[in-house]
Amino acid sequence: MANKKNALVIMVIALLVLLVGVTILLFTEKKTNSELVQEFQLEKEDLENEYTRFAQQYDELKLTVSNDSLAYLLEQEQLKTQRLLEELRTVKSSNASEIRRLKKELATLRKVMIGYINQIDSLNRLTAHQKEVIAEVTQKYHAASQQISSLSEEKKNLNEKVTLAAQLDATGITLEAQNKRGKKARKIKDAVKLKIDFTIAKNITAETGERTLYVRIAKPDNSVLTQNSSDTFTYENRQLPYSIKKYIEYNGEEQNVTVYWNVEEYLYAGTYQVYIFTDGTMIGSKEFTLK
Repeated sequence: MANKKNALVIMVIALLVLLVGVTILLFTEKKTNSELVQEFQLEKEDLENEYTRFAQQYDELKLTVSNDSLAYLLEQEQLKTQRLLEELRTVKSSNASEIRRLKKELATLRKVMIGYINQIDSLNRLTAHQKEVIAEVTQKYHAASQQISSLSEEKKNLNEKVTLAAQLDATGITLEAQNKRGKKARKIKDAVKLKIDFTIAKNITAETGERTLYVRIAKPDNSVLTQNSSDTFTYENRQLPYSIKKYIEYNGEEQNVTVYWNVEEYLYAGTYQVYIFTDGTMIGSKEFTLK
């Protein structure tokens, strides 16, 4: 009887020990599960923050590119990031497998973003280099343009100098009123001819050959002695009347020229002007006082 009683006590004690052990085990497991859930919750929050930052970074990256194709790819990656973020927000903290999957997805997104950052940086450096090249080419173009402009101006000045140097020059111009005996008239009212002498100076740079000389004799009232209203020549894009027209054969050497004007009108005393033209240029002039 005593043995049965002792066995019963031992059994009760064993059951109590087992119950306490099970209780401790359940409590420990519950605590562990609670800690794991809390850990998963924190990890989930960290993932959400990283996904959010990634989405924002794509916005910033899109502002740095001008390449349409690259901008489109960035837009697609940003949409993918936002889609995964929405998935993460719907996942329970206790769903460890889904959190691990989305964590792996985040690692992949990070690699992709680093690739895009490197590509954008390379393009930006290339663009900066291109800008330097364009600036250098532009500077060289402006320098060349200035040089060409300077050379053109020098050429123009040289051509003008050559043109001026090649022009004929009438020197030693004289005007004499002559009477009917071919002598110098004492008074202009007795003149029947006006004799004009001048010299075409030597000029080895001038073109040789036939030249047409035009002599204009202006009276004191500035009207020009002329035989016919159609006797004109071109000077500075206008037609001027001439008094005498003379052809000469110019060979580059000094050449004396004499021309005459037959007086058929009344000439009065005063200041007369003689102008000599050829090749569209006035090559000499002088004024004379006739009494």
